[in-house]
Amino acid sequence: MASQATSSDITCEDALEGAALQHRPWNSKLLLSRGLAGFERFLSDAGFDRAPWLAVAFGGGIAAWFALPSAGWWAALSVLCLALAGALYATGTAKARHPHLMQAAIALPLVLAAGCLVVWARSSVVGAVPIERPMAGTFTARVLAREEQPALDRQRLILAMRERDTARALKVRVNVPDGKGADNVGTGALVRFKARLMPPAPPMLHGAYNFARTAWFSGLAATGTVLGPVKVIEPGLQGNRLESTRSALSRHVRTRLAPAEAGIAAALATGDRGGIAEGDAQAMRDAGLAHLLSISGLHVSAVIGAVYLLALRLLALSPWLALRVRLPVVAAGAGALAGIGYTLLTGAEVPTVRSCIGALLVLIALALGREALSLRMLAVAAFCVLLLWPESLVGPSFQMSFAAVLAIVALGTAGPVRRFLGPREEPALLRAGRGVAMLLLTGVVIELALMPIGLYHFHRAGVYGALANVVAIPLTTFLVMPLIAAGLLMDIVGAGAPAWWLAEQAIDLLIGLAHWIASRPGAVNLLPAMGTGAFLLFVAGGLWLGLWSRKIRWFGLIPAAVGAAFLATMTPPDVLVTGDGRHVGLVAQDGSSLFVLRDSRSDYVRDNLLELAGMEGEPVNLRQWPGAQCNRDFCSVPVRREGRIWNLLLTRSRDRVPERALAAACDKADIVIADRWLPRSCRPKWLKADRSMLSRTGGLAIDLDRAGVTTVADGQGRHGWWRPGR
Repeated sequence: MASQATSSDITCEDALEGAALQHRPWNSKLLLSRGLAGFERFLSDAGFDRAPWLAVAFGGGIAAWFALPSAGWWAALSVLCLALAGALYATGTAKARHPHLMQAAIALPLVLAAGCLVVWARSSVVGAVPIERPMAGTFTARVLAREEQPALDRQRLILAMRERDTARALKVRVNVPDGKGADNVGTGALVRFKARLMPPAPPMLHGAYNFARTAWFSGLAATGTVLGPVKVIEPGLQGNRLESTRSALSRHVRTRLAPAEAGIAAALATGDRGGIAEGDAQAMRDAGLAHLLSISGLHVSAVIGAVYLLALRLLALSPWLALRVRLPVVAAGAGALAGIGYTLLTGAEVPTVRSCIGALLVLIALALGREALSLRMLAVAAFCVLLLWPESLVGPSFQMSFAAVLAIVALGTAGPVRRFLGPREEPALLRAGRGVAMLLLTGVVIELALMPIGLYHFHRAGVYGALANVVAIPLTTFLVMPLIAAGLLMDIVGAGAPAWWLAEQAIDLLIGLAHWIASRPGAVNLLPAMGTGAFLLFVAGGLWLGLWSRKIRWFGLIPAAVGAAFLATMTPPDVLVTGDGRHVGLVAQDGSSLFVLRDSRSDYVRDNLLELAGMEGEPVNLRQWPGAQCNRDFCSVPVRREGRIWNLLLTRSRDRVPERALAAACDKADIVIADRWLPRSCRPKWLKADRSMLSRTGGLAIDLDRAGVTTVADGQGRHGWWRPGR
């Protein structure tokens, strides 16, 4: 909130304080007051608004909870913030003379502590302790939810069951291959099945996806795959009518279109992405169009905007209503109902609810005659989402959606852009050209804002997303979604075939655009795992650019430029070791190839190793490494870095090896990596990463140039989802 003091008041106050300081130059109170007055004047000139920074402070408290290692640190942070707020509140003179500045100074540490305490409380309430070890056998469970995934030839069930040893209640997610009898299993059914259950997997390597954390906040204690037929012991009840409607609608859409187009149509209509082929999904990601597959701000806004405009136009046809009723308020109510209904129909997932909250705030602003899209509206939406789902702060969905909206608001409020878009007398063609130029500029700004987030979470980012979205967003908003809606409505009387044919052509055009953009040379940037420090520099720079106005905002380019410099000089680690020690990746000195110890049948393992190394293509077997010597039990590999040769000894089997021979081999090695427990007699010159160590540290990323090791445990602390030594 900008200071209410006028420039003349501040000048007079400064003059009086300056005169007093001439007689009492070491008066600390006057020095403090003069400093506060100067800072308050600076904030006023810079257009300081308190609300967005309070939302940032709330998010900062949540981020601190994830970053700090244990409960003692979380409590210390909260107490320190409360003590600071109390000390500032006790400064009566400064509070009286600078009330607005002191209110902000007191509120910021309070909100920071609130963010830490909110996510701590949510973790304690919803967190599910994972099972101790893998379990296999026959289980009986109650079906909580079912998700169809035809593109993967399976069904996914969320189940409630009892743990055998402790009898505690568990929430479990299992995948059921097609043909195992899950097609007709309804919500609430009691089923028996044979499966292998695993604790939710921690990150395979530092910087990889942390499914264990996601499962913790989702209440999942185990995941697995069904190995035999699912037998229904007790059929489900009537079930959730909304869920039944959603499933029926998805199946109906799939019957009206070809499989490739049907998957995307079902995703747009009901939020069901299980029918989207992996090749199409990857092309959409590489082309910067993945946001079109997830029901979020674009889709909710399109539905609400269409209903709002339609209701406004129809109601305006009645002069009686137009004279007696505030039509924008009624239209906003209709749009709100449509948005809430669409959110519920598409599964009410966190991104969709978040988008719905933001859209409802826009409707409220329109109904009140206020500016529809502003920093304060964005701050309120972010605060509401973080209050309900504080864990979403560390996920890419929250970061990307709010970063995109912040970029749009900051760009729209910039002086040059306002002047460029200002009304003027000009031909319609020139006006349309300025609109297209602004659309392209907005796409470029959004891509620049989202690129660091994509690189941090996915280690890849599209380059031509701005160009692709110029075509894809209008195509989806004004053609694909209306045609799907028309097809569904016309199917009521059996006349939807023409609309579905047109929808199929439009979706086919969208898929073709994604594949064409993704196949362009240089369409995708690949980088090794970005350090958290570099990412935070981008975040700080982006927030500074977006939340300030006037010239001071350009100082945000400094941390962004430093972060870009870190990215430009980033090199992949030399050695990657998974948490179980079975999979090891060695990066060639020129960074062109990844050599692996074992040829894995798992795409998940291979993709993680390639992503963390910042590469594409197929890995090469370690036997082809220059100078490598491999037998059935071991591989001895020389790695040259910066004029030094590092000798690596890697185990390949779990067969018994004579201890004396093993100890002799370890003595010659600098690094030993094993998926077994090694005896104490195995003493390499620098690092022994055996099963005992890896169970505590998780996966390793080894940088030989600086002789440094980064572990998964480095970023986990003592949070509930990280259970080392299991």
